[in-house]
Amino acid sequence: MDPVTIVATAVAVGAAAGVTDTAKQSVSDAYAALKRLLGSRFRGVDVGAVEAAPESADAREALAGELEAQGAGADAELLAAAEELIGVARVQAAEAAAVVGVDLSQFEANSLRIADVASSGSGVRVRDAQLAGDIDISNVRAGQGESPHPQ
Repeated sequence: MDPVTIVATAVAVGAAAGVTDTAKQSVSDAYAALKRLLGSRFRGVDVGAVEAAPESADAREALAGELEAQGAGADAELLAAAEELIGVARVQAAEAAAVVGVDLSQFEANSLRIADVASSGSGVRVRDAQLAGDIDISNVRAGQGESPHPQ
């Protein structure tokens, strides 16, 4: 992955972590450090679209293009801050993954059936889905401590 794509990905990781209940202080701190570097060295770069939609590949690609145009790919300290944020987020990912039993996003289907979900946090999360038919979600047990089905 080229340096500006790593930075754009790190912005998305930091933005996504900032909107979840499981965001850890270390992720927030690493994201704040990355944003400080971006703000002080690349003032013309707008991370707003990625912060608004961290899951958007188009927003990340546009940010990478802006970063490339500003010469951010040659900034070793910026790259190090982005890699640090991604590394910290990876450490937290295992804990965050256990929080949602089923997490679906950006899909189209004729129907959806989910059954027998046990999770220590949210049971089922569906985002940005287009469903044409029936939705059947049953037997979901959430917020019950450790999940009997580890991820």
